Amino acid sequence: MAATGKEQQGSKAFYVTTPIYYVNDAPHLGHAYTTVAGDVLTRWHRQRGEKVWYLTGTDEHGQKIMRTADANGVSPQEWCDRLVEEAWKPLWEHLEIANDDFIRTTQERHTARVREFVQDLYDKGEIYKGEYEGPYCVGCEEYKSPGDLLEGEGDFAGEKLCPIHKKPVEMLKEENYFFKLSEYGPKLLEHYERHPEFIQPESARNEVVNIVRQGLEDLSISRSTFDWGVKIPWDDKHVIYVWIDALLNYATAVGYGADQEKFERTFPADVHLVGKDILRFHAVIWPAMLMAQGLPLPGKVAANGWLMVGGEKMSKSNLTGISPQQLTEHFGVDAYRWYFLRAIAFGQDGSFSWEDFSARYTSELANDYGNLASRVAAMVNKYFDGLLPESKAEGEAEQPIKEGLAEAVAEADRRIGDELDFAGGIAAIFDFVKLVNGYLTEQEPWKVAKDTSPEAQERLATILYTAAESLRACAVLLNPVMPRTSGLLWDSLGAEAPLGALADQRVQDAGAWGLLPAGTRVTKGAVLFPRLEEPKTA
Repeated sequence: MAATGKEQQGSKAFYVTTPIYYVNDAPHLGHAYTTVAGDVLTRWHRQRGEKVWYLTGTDEHGQKIMRTADANGVSPQEWCDRLVEEAWKPLWEHLEIANDDFIRTTQERHTARVREFVQDLYDKGEIYKGEYEGPYCVGCEEYKSPGDLLEGEGDFAGEKLCPIHKKPVEMLKEENYFFKLSEYGPKLLEHYERHPEFIQPESARNEVVNIVRQGLEDLSISRSTFDWGVKIPWDDKHVIYVWIDALLNYATAVGYGADQEKFERTFPADVHLVGKDILRFHAVIWPAMLMAQGLPLPGKVAANGWLMVGGEKMSKSNLTGISPQQLTEHFGVDAYRWYFLRAIAFGQDGSFSWEDFSARYTSELANDYGNLASRVAAMVNKYFDGLLPESKAEGEAEQPIKEGLAEAVAEADRRIGDELDFAGGIAAIFDFVKLVNGYLTEQEPWKVAKDTSPEAQERLATILYTAAESLRACAVLLNPVMPRTSGLLWDSLGAEAPLGALADQRVQDAGAWGLLPAGTRVTKGAVLFPRLEEPKTA
């Protein structure tokens, strides 16, 4: 296999992060959506042969955590420990998330470095003491601009509401320390101009540019009305604002201030995956903090849209939070991983429904892909005693398959690996699956098999080899998306003995034709995507 550029250079890892998730409750589909996207992206780059580092974790400080823990009769640390160990980590394992690290903001490796970072900014004159008064949303852990607030109705009549949580904000007045964010507006705009790919999608970039052009205010970076957080080093009456604390995980997790060699071979992130509601923190505050510290900026901040159910953003507060396990129990983990990236264009809002998931599962996974794998294995066993025959009678019918595969590989690699267009990349692979199904329908190997002449048998062998070799490529291309079923197909094709482990196959080389050797033992394994049972009702 040809070495990639990163293999040849031995350079920094392809570093991808999710947001670190707030542990005031158990994870829902929105959290899992971003994490699966990051997993598919990093698995894809691993299968390009690149060094990869995938980071996720939990954000455990702040007033909301403190109040939630108090409401449940435990300490904030006990609450965080319980949620992380009983809800967050088990879900990522269940969804086969192959993260390289899991950072918690209550860990010493993080808190000590946060204090050093903030102390350094203070010593450089980037932080000063002042007083702030304004509307504050505990759910967002953020002061709100009065112009962004909604007028309350019904039970909240006469009150001002957070536009995201639809709950009343609190008026706070307290002594704070401030970061000179206002001074970084021109530098940020210059960076956006020089690096148009820095914020994605374009609609998100335009939104951020407009915000910065309107002028930035200095940022309150401490709180003095509660103590659940990282203490300000020079003034322990204050704790560091939870967002400053949280954003620094992207640096502390990869060795900032502790392991310079690791830090240099990993930082900055190539891609920060974030929800669009926290884009401003990552595209404005985070790069300004890095500029102030003289550190390199991330390559890309990619904001995914919201998952919608019944027209509402999926969240616990809006009562539309569906457990990922409810879906994996019915559809399976691989189908779950596939569906959200296949059905929703990354960066756009998308609607979820059981009906759409069921229809796509049945049409694309079970009928198109799974049935193709079953038919090919069954025919190789029936007509050639399970040994993959040699292709000796290729003709015009096979050429579109070879060309279609090369096109699918190139398009999927570009869309998924470079453009974060998961839906487009997966669609390219499944268009190829449809092409192979059409080929079998036209060639009718079950009819060719009735002719026992040597010419017909060679033609039959060619048809089945072409289909099996196509499936070999599909297993490689879909392994980052659906690792379990891709492994089952790889085993069914008997590919590991001649070609090696599936994880070691290069996605960019999947379109090379004729890699699966004749004589390979093909077995008819378990059905990749079983018929769906009727969903359980209460």
